[in-house]
Amino acid sequence: MQFSVKVSDYQKNIMINMCDAELMGKDVVDGELKININENYYGKQLVEKSEAISLLKSASIMNLVGNETISLATELGIGSESGVKIISNIPFLIIFNTWNWFLFYLKSNVFYLVWEIKTVDWYY
Repeated sequence: MQFSVKVSDYQKNIMINMCDAELMGKDVVDGELKININENYYGKQLVEKSEAISLLKSASIMNLVGNETISLATELGIGSESGVKIISNIPFLIIFNTWNWFLFYLKSNVFYLVWEIKTVDWYY
């Protein structure tokens, strides 16, 4: 299985647009909504499953399309099925990983910086 991917930097975050390779060039139509899955948005770079996993783990913002792509993300614990939007039998999922930083002060005058990851699935 191959995935088409475009990696970019968005406001100091790694953003990936990834789709099942066989969806490239497909028009998804639902009423007045028309989405063209194209190389300009989802990229020309084809990657295998192992590289797709690495990219999914490193990204903060993900725009995902296709059964294989979304299944891979949810198997990794990235995103959830509840955030998937189906348009003309094609699944779409947008994920934002946000980082919440907490500063703790302990009695010994030591400061600890602790982070928590929160994943937010968003769909239209």
